Amino acid sequence: MDSSPNGTFQLRRQRRERIGMILVGILFLATIFGIIVLATLLVDVVLTAVPWLDGQFLGNLPSRFPEEAGIRSALFGTLWLMGLTALISVPLGVASALYLEEYAEKGWFLRLIQINIANLAGVPSVVYGILGLALFVRFAALGNSLLSGALTLSLLILPIIIISSQEALRGIPSGLRESAYALGATRWQVIRSHVLPMAAPGIFTGVILALSRAIGETAPLILVGALTFVPFVPRSAMDQFTALPIQIFDWARRPQDEFVGLAAAAIVVLMVLLFTMNLTAILLRDYFEGRRPGP
Repeated sequence: MDSSPNGTFQLRRQRRERIGMILVGILFLATIFGIIVLATLLVDVVLTAVPWLDGQFLGNLPSRFPEEAGIRSALFGTLWLMGLTALISVPLGVASALYLEEYAEKGWFLRLIQINIANLAGVPSVVYGILGLALFVRFAALGNSLLSGALTLSLLILPIIIISSQEALRGIPSGLRESAYALGATRWQVIRSHVLPMAAPGIFTGVILALSRAIGETAPLILVGALTFVPFVPRSAMDQFTALPIQIFDWARRPQDEFVGLAAAAIVVLMVLLFTMNLTAILLRDYFEGRRPGP
C-alpha cells in the first residue's frame, strides 16, 4: 500500500468518485421512478376520461345525471378567471419589478421589500383565500363573484411575477443602459426601447408559469365562495362562477363511478389548457428573442 502523499490523494479521489457514481445512480433511479409514477397516473386518467370526452361533455352544463353533465360553465368560468387575473396581476407585477429594479434607491428599505416579496411567494394558497374572503368578499362587498376570485388569485401570483420579472431585468447588461444614457436617452426611453424588449422572454415565461399555478388552485376559490354547481355561463365580472378545479373536486368526491370518469375528463381538459399556456410561453419567448435589439 502506497503511503506517500500522492498515493493517499489518489485513494481519496477514487473513493470520492465511487461515492459520486453511487449518488448519481440513486438520483437517476429516483428520477426514473418519479417519471414512471407520473406516466402511470397520466395514462390512467386519460384512459378513464376517453369515454366521456366528446362535444356534449364540453357543451353541456353541470347536471346531477352523469350522462347529461358537462363542463361548459366551469370552462368559461376558468377562462374568465384567468383573463381577469392576467389583466390585474401582469401590469401590476411587471410595473412593480420595473420600479424596484430601475427606479428604487438601494438601501435597507428596498432590502426589506425584497425579503417580504420573497416570503409572500412561499405563503400557502389557503392563506390568500382567507385574505380574499376578508378583503374582497366582505370588506369590499364584491360577494362571491368572478372579480373576487380574480383579485384573490392575483394576490397569490403577484410575488411570483415580480420575482421572475426582476430576474429577467437583472439579466440585462448594465453596459447597455450606460451606453444609452451616454447618448442622451432618458431612463424611460432606455427601459421602453432596450430593457423591456430584451427582458420580455423571461418576463413572459414567468407570467405564464404564474398563471399556470393559478389555473389549478382550488382552496382560494372555495374560500371566496366559488360554487360547485353553476347552471349558467358567467356574463360579467360580477357574476357567480365555478372553475375546472372546483368542478373536478365536486365530481371526484362523489361515490358514483360515472362521476369519477367525468372528473378524469375534466382533468384532461385542464391539462390541455395548461399545456396550451406553456406552449404560448415558449412561442412568445422565441418571438421576442428573435426581435431583441442588437448590441
